[in-house]
Amino acid sequence: MTTQLTEQELAFLHSMFDLARTGDTDGLTEAVDAGIPVNLTNSSGDSLLVLAAYHDHPETVRALLERGADTGRVNDRGQTALGAAVFRRSERTVRLLLDAGADPALGPRSALDVARYFDLPEMLSLLTERS
Repeated sequence: MTTQLTEQELAFLHSMFDLARTGDTDGLTEAVDAGIPVNLTNSSGDSLLVLAAYHDHPETVRALLERGADTGRVNDRGQTALGAAVFRRSERTVRLLLDAGADPALGPRSALDVARYFDLPEMLSLLTERS
């Protein structure tokens, strides 16, 4: 048996994605610590981690990783948080994700693919220095 969420509950959950996009680390971690799933995904398959990485919020990424966010989530477009961080050229976020075990080759649009496609040699170097 499934429980339907109210409009208010749905709106609250949608607001979590806005917190990830804007880098509201305190608000997001408070919600996760209170029980919101750290791997919550939206209708496009974007997790909180993917959105925080894409919008270049390394502190939010770090906080989500500390709470068990899955670096292996692939959204509906085949992208990962690591690929998003590479696209944004965020060295700090890339390092955080790699330290947490993110796979540079994961997904149909992997972080390695992103670095090669957009000719980002500094990002490619970060992704391959640990191999």
